Amino acid sequence: MFSKRVTIEQVEEGTELAPKFDADGLIACVTTAAGSGEVLMLGYMNAEALTKTIETGEAHYYSRSRKVLWHKGATSGLVQKVIEMRIDDDQDAVWISVQIPGDASCHVGYRSCFYRAVPVGANAASTLEFRESEKMFDPKKVYGDAPNPTIL
Repeated sequence: MFSKRVTIEQVEEGTELAPKFDADGLIACVTTAAGSGEVLMLGYMNAEALTKTIETGEAHYYSRSRKVLWHKGATSGLVQKVIEMRIDDDQDAVWISVQIPGDASCHVGYRSCFYRAVPVGANAASTLEFRESEKMFDPKKVYGDAPNPTIL
């Protein structure tokens, strides 16, 4: 499915998909909400996840902590339908715009995985500031009481 990377011109200006996976075989994927453009999450795809995302039109990722392919929403029902997929100039990062039933993406229950702000500047406090005031769903009802395998 992917072209071999041959020249800079082919990668940066050509029409062939020739992704550059890192040493672990992964490529970063920024996921945004199709309607608002809000950043929902940052995930990683291996070649299989990228291929499945292209073939199915639904987001698939590779879980670095669990070391498995992950069809986003298969457990929760919050499947990410890909509206548009782009690859950056040197083809080492992917951006997908998605629609999600229930309008939430984060396994913690918030709409976005980026629900807290980090204060910056000389007088910045060390306390994270919440930008989302309520959860979109109860993660215990969706995922059960199992501990989160992505937290070490």
